[in-house]
Amino acid sequence: MSAYRCGLVAVIGRPNVGKSTLINAVMGRKVSIVTAKPQTTRHRILAVHTDPNAQIIFVDTPGIHRKAAKAMNKLMNRTATNALADADVVLFVIDATHWTPEDDDVLKRLKEARAPIVAVLNKVDKVHPKEHLLDTIGLMAARHDFAEIIPVSALKQDNLDHLMDLLPPFLPESPPLFPEDMYTDRSKEFHAAEVIREKLTLMLHQELPYGLTVQVERFLEEESGITINAIIWVERDSQKGIVVGKNGGVLKKVGRAARLELKEQLQRSVHLELWVKVKSNWADNMTDLMNLGYEAP
Repeated sequence: MSAYRCGLVAVIGRPNVGKSTLINAVMGRKVSIVTAKPQTTRHRILAVHTDPNAQIIFVDTPGIHRKAAKAMNKLMNRTATNALADADVVLFVIDATHWTPEDDDVLKRLKEARAPIVAVLNKVDKVHPKEHLLDTIGLMAARHDFAEIIPVSALKQDNLDHLMDLLPPFLPESPPLFPEDMYTDRSKEFHAAEVIREKLTLMLHQELPYGLTVQVERFLEEESGITINAIIWVERDSQKGIVVGKNGGVLKKVGRAARLELKEQLQRSVHLELWVKVKSNWADNMTDLMNLGYEAP
């Protein structure tokens, strides 16, 4: 019988290539929030997949992006880069339909990593005609000596079994680092804040989602259900009006969507109360970022 293996798999790529969708798909549950907007993932989130032969610890990271103007963006880039230092293997996720200068930037960083790199060509369901996929694989092979190049569709859950079979040999022989029933290192409070932020991001179609964050002040579990009180922080008064909406309409819709999802996930009745407050320039203030739960560099 082969030895048990356990290790860290850093999932790296530019924004919006489907890193969180990929992790949720292989986990069979929602660990990270997902929207079509870049930079939805802001934190390092562990997703722990345990089976009889291996414990694969995926590290979901923010997308590495060029324009890191604010402190939050710099922090996100650093979070993604730091994940490389601890990784036993790196999944470099790209959008199989096109290669961008930002992909080039990410690959340059990855070449400095000590861990082997597996190129994951995501969104292959959007590649037409299918013969183009062979050209894409050939181009990837010319860019770097990858340990493997594997085409997948996280959305359609295509070829994910092959990806999961591929990973354990890259991991060191080790007992599991986490209990068998644990699937993430993040708390229920953190997840509740992320679900609220996801609903806000989906409903607000301007640049506003990048200027807001969510902080759970109270998460009370009782026999009758769960009470969650959360603050939505924005940077300006004008943003507050947009988030609240006419007669509170936007906030009510966000609250209802978040409450229904949390109720389904937690399998409990949920009472959710939301407030919108202004904290000027929080996204460019390192002290504010730390107070709002962003990891120190």
